[in-house]
Amino acid sequence: MKMIIRDILTMKGSEICSISPEKTVADAIAQMVKYNIGSLVVRQEGVMVGLLTERDVLRRLHEHGEGLMSEQVSAVMVTEPIIGNPDDSVDYVRGVMTDHRVSHLPVMDGENLLGVISFHDVARACLNAADFENRLLKRYIKHWPE
Repeated sequence: MKMIIRDILTMKGSEICSISPEKTVADAIAQMVKYNIGSLVVRQEGVMVGLLTERDVLRRLHEHGEGLMSEQVSAVMVTEPIIGNPDDSVDYVRGVMTDHRVSHLPVMDGENLLGVISFHDVARACLNAADFENRLLKRYIKHWPE
């Protein structure tokens, strides 16, 4: 059985950290640091309107300098992030995230945001699956029929 994104969300939990597009980049950075996360869902009236990641902030900081801290999140966020489906396989999503250099992926079920997974979450799921398979193989070899 292949692991799917829904499995990662179940293990991770469904807490979604979000920010308003009118908040400043300084507010967003403070929130990411406080919760030790690398992205924030940008929501307006409860609806996702974008995604802000550490990479977005760093890229914009390099382009615009220190004045970035007082800019609104809406000026920096990605308005059409690549999204995942809860039934996508972990292998498929790992490929998408690698090919597009995406570190965080919102997971949508229709119009409903289920959560955000990071590349770290995907890597951990792959390692857990490999470890499980390894244990099964070792048990099989240990009890090898004569």
